[in-house]
Amino acid sequence: MLVTRKEELLDLHGFRPRIVAVVDRGGAAVNPKGLDLATLLRSKAEEGTVAAVPGFGHPSLGPMEVIRDVAAEAVVEATPTDLRSGEPAISHIKAAFMARRHVVTSNKGPLALALPTLEGLAKFNHVSLRFSGTVGGGTPVLEIGRFLQGDRVLAIRGILNGTTNYVLTEMDERGISFDEALAGAQELGYAEADPSGDVDGVDSAAKLVILANWTMKRKCTLKDVDVTGIRGVTLDDMRRARAAGRTIKLLATIDGGLKVRPTEMDRQNPLAVSGVLNAVTFVSEFAGEETIVGRGAGGPETASAILRDLIEVKQTLAETTSALS
Repeated sequence: MLVTRKEELLDLHGFRPRIVAVVDRGGAAVNPKGLDLATLLRSKAEEGTVAAVPGFGHPSLGPMEVIRDVAAEAVVEATPTDLRSGEPAISHIKAAFMARRHVVTSNKGPLALALPTLEGLAKFNHVSLRFSGTVGGGTPVLEIGRFLQGDRVLAIRGILNGTTNYVLTEMDERGISFDEALAGAQELGYAEADPSGDVDGVDSAAKLVILANWTMKRKCTLKDVDVTGIRGVTLDDMRRARAAGRTIKLLATIDGGLKVRPTEMDRQNPLAVSGVLNAVTFVSEFAGEETIVGRGAGGPETASAILRDLIEVKQTLAETTSALS
């Protein structure tokens, strides 16, 4: 996106970032004057690592060294999610904060396990933490929640995991079993080889924690969520719901406590979305109920959220510079 939207980003947002380092499993590419993004992409596609970039590749250089030692204003943390330890992302984010760098992340792990702590550390070091891609992918769920902060958000209900929603939709609309629907999701790439994080409700719970902290200022973590996944939903359950004009969805709620569980709902409910769609309803004191629907995952969708956050960081830096001058 930084390559294909280069002129548009400059014209609309005055945004022309200089990428000084990129790290992957094979090492790093570093150039304080700015790396050529087309060369980076080509190296990754052809050689499997950015460390193969001629003249600027460093196969032995790791992320912590780059975060600490390469001069930069912001770090994008996009390592795979680990909801057990939050690592290595938590260490990356803390190191960036200690080096006084803003952080944009698409990683749910650190936020589900330690968001209050990380927000406190960011504030202490006078930097920002942005993470809109962690809930809803490219759909601006967290932005809507922030816009409602002038109101009082009383409750949140959502379909937060596209994989489980696809599986339940297949069971409902095609009349196939949980195992058949899950196998289909894996074939299409919607579910991992180990789908437990999705089907056991943990991914939805992680996103619910982020929503609770960000939108309702709850200082909670993953252990505060009562979680039940969809493994126990049978085809008979789905048929009974369908006969009554209802369906079953994996519903995540903040209404007093935090819960994730399979829930029957009317088919006309705005949260009764199909396939891999996500949907979130915010219930606020004055605005009432407002629902946002969109694709919750995918490379381009997540990239658009990261880009949105980076533009916001850039605007914050510009405002700070203007205030100081």
